[in-house]
Amino acid sequence: MCFSFKLTTSKETIEKFFDATFVEPNVFQPAIFNGFQFPLTPVILNIAPKVIHFAEWGLIPPWAKNESIRTHTLNARIETIHEKPSFRESINNRCLVLADGFYEWQWIDSQGKRKQKYLLALPNNEPFGLAGLWSQWRTSTTGKTRITYTLLTTEANELLSRIHNTKKRMPLILNPTLGKSWLRGEELVLENGYLIGVAIK
Repeated sequence: MCFSFKLTTSKETIEKFFDATFVEPNVFQPAIFNGFQFPLTPVILNIAPKVIHFAEWGLIPPWAKNESIRTHTLNARIETIHEKPSFRESINNRCLVLADGFYEWQWIDSQGKRKQKYLLALPNNEPFGLAGLWSQWRTSTTGKTRITYTLLTTEANELLSRIHNTKKRMPLILNPTLGKSWLRGEELVLENGYLIGVAIK
């Protein structure tokens, strides 16, 4: 699974790379994000592909009575999102979660008492998109609407299977040239965890 990623690329580079503009440019700060802190991170929503919004990591479905569910919705297995009540209402709410690296921990011993941390990134620290689903949740106490999201994961490729050697999962890394196809809701063609094409129906 993926519970930590980073985005340390400059704001200008991010906007140029994703052909989108920050809706709140002064909010962005390069950072390493820990999912269990439920941070606000830059995302592109399918309803506004030219705009970079900020959303909370940890999806809260519209029917949730409180936000405690987000501890269990940082990630979603792409194979089962249609079956899980937490994600069913967000199937058509696609997003790109902007990143330039993510972290996984390799277990050195069978009990996980010794772990090795790895940073996975593209050459030259190039940014990329992680596939996600988003939702809107209204806070009952304040009436404020919050945008939240989950990262989609898939079966780990050969490299990630050696690193993430317990769960053997990895985030769904989007080929930048096909990120817009993901946002348009087109069917995925996957190879080793990468979006490599769009199926012709």
